[in-house]
Amino acid sequence: MENLDVLVLRKLSVWRNEGKKAILATVTRTWGSSPRPLGSIMALCEDGAVVGSVSGGCIEDDLIRQYTVGNEKAALQEEASIPRLVTYGLSAEEAFRFGLPCGGTLEILLEFNPEATALQQLVAALDQGLLMQRSVSLQDGSVAQQPITSPSPLSIDKNSLSTSFGPEYRMLLIGAGQLTEYVATMALFSGFSVTICDPRIEYRNSVSIEGVTIVSDMPDDVVTAFNADSRSCIIALTHDPKLDDLALMEALHTKAFYVGAIGSRRNNQDRQERLMQHFDLSAEQLNKLRGPIGIYIGSKTPAEIAISLMAEVIAIKNGLVLPNSMQVAHAKEKLAQQAA
Repeated sequence: MENLDVLVLRKLSVWRNEGKKAILATVTRTWGSSPRPLGSIMALCEDGAVVGSVSGGCIEDDLIRQYTVGNEKAALQEEASIPRLVTYGLSAEEAFRFGLPCGGTLEILLEFNPEATALQQLVAALDQGLLMQRSVSLQDGSVAQQPITSPSPLSIDKNSLSTSFGPEYRMLLIGAGQLTEYVATMALFSGFSVTICDPRIEYRNSVSIEGVTIVSDMPDDVVTAFNADSRSCIIALTHDPKLDDLALMEALHTKAFYVGAIGSRRNNQDRQERLMQHFDLSAEQLNKLRGPIGIYIGSKTPAEIAISLMAEVIAIKNGLVLPNSMQVAHAKEKLAQQAA
């Protein structure tokens, strides 16, 4: 499944290139509890089709009604309508009506008929793996777009709204098998683009997941070609040091936000010693390696292990700082030695 923001922008671009009227809605401010975070976007076509979400249901329904058959239909039909800020949930009655959490209020910017060429350029840049900043004037709806090197938070003032859009998150899994199938499936519906690498034909041919890229080259070459960035993760799942170590020795040199390998604490300790001794990786580089992988939930089956792993990957993707299992184990051993 494609990154939701890219999916929304791509669909909006298609509508506008077909000559259809459409709205881009962006959550710009929230007060109290809110169902969707700042920067969430949705697109609404003149025929009532919707992609994306700003609330999870009721507000979308109200926007569809107002701008396709209701009193605000004219604003959508005018090609150059000025952007509007609309607010939902100011009163308890309105919050209840729109299904907002207790005390929740949303402010949304509505852009009418965004320029088709600019949308095409934005989607093309995202497809090329660029991180883009998009600024829209609240005075006339004009848009400025440019590549940026790091994500910037949404900002809005009386003159403009500025947001950043990144390319889709990517996951490279080393090794095909049952666990890999579960992880790949969960990653797809979590918005990751997934690649599976396994040079072993008997394992590779057993995997068939729609939307997943499967490659047969050696893991070190695949990791190099993958060109991992800060929106990428690389996970070794073969249990075979000849394959996992090849991938990890390259992965730990990348900017991937998550690099992990399956195995027990003992296996991970042995792996770190091998990587340091035979591949000249430093302690600082090895500190990036996560293992045993996953958040502890007492998992036993491949499906449960996949849930544990995806929970850890998503938590780190979303900016949570989680202790590495090996780091925790080392700290406990050190404390025990000091106590003795």
